[in-house]
Amino acid sequence: RSCDQQYVMRADGSDLRRVSDGRGKTTCGWFLPGAERVLFASSTAHDATCPAKPDPSKGYVWPLDKYDLYTVARDGSDLKRLTNYDVYTAEAVISPDGKTIVFTSLKDGDLDIYTMKIDGTDIRRLTNTPGYDGGPWWSPDGKQIVYRAHHPKDPTELKQYQELLKQGLIRPSKVELFVMNADGSDQRQVTALGGANFGPSWSPDGKRIIFSSNFASPRSRNFELYLVSASDSMATADRLERLTVFESFDGFPMFSPDGK
Repeated sequence: RSCDQQYVMRADGSDLRRVSDGRGKTTCGWFLPGAERVLFASSTAHDATCPAKPDPSKGYVWPLDKYDLYTVARDGSDLKRLTNYDVYTAEAVISPDGKTIVFTSLKDGDLDIYTMKIDGTDIRRLTNTPGYDGGPWWSPDGKQIVYRAHHPKDPTELKQYQELLKQGLIRPSKVELFVMNADGSDQRQVTALGGANFGPSWSPDGKRIIFSSNFASPRSRNFELYLVSASDSMATADRLERLTVFESFDGFPMFSPDGK
């Protein structure tokens, strides 16, 4: 298709079907408990076609398209809108108990992490530091959230970040992994690697975090998968376990429910 839509299939690749409405662009799909409905972000309210792509002259940037969060039945019927912010609102993940959604949004003028109940009520902002906070992921026990973040310390760099935000863009070339409690307390930096460290999720026992990184060559698009202890602080390369050696992009790792 001309841009991303949401699909479901069986674990062997069979029974493939589209569940989004075919309009605009979608991202970040997730099954609700019971797997009868799917949660995802979509620009359908703003774009019948694909949103415009960023100007290549700006270098490697991500577009912050006007997504909102929706749920839909597994057969593609009964589309329901959960948020109405009309700004980038995506990266949603459902808590292990099925009661809470964590997500990233630009709704208050910065890219921050929020939670809400499964029906879209009780919105709570978890991060407040100027800069990018995103990609949140629940720990298996639902007590912690791992996420990627970059908080510019230099005023010039912060201004550049904010100028890109006004254009609906972000340059994700510098992000480290952070962990916080589910209520937003005790925010701490887990990695200090340089480059882009993103796509974190947890090992089934909740003791380690798996993620993708290009820290070995920060200007390249060669990302590898690594494991780091969830209790670590400012971890450097010597404290990682490397999992892949493929000379290209390896990303978005997740463990299967059985942990194998």
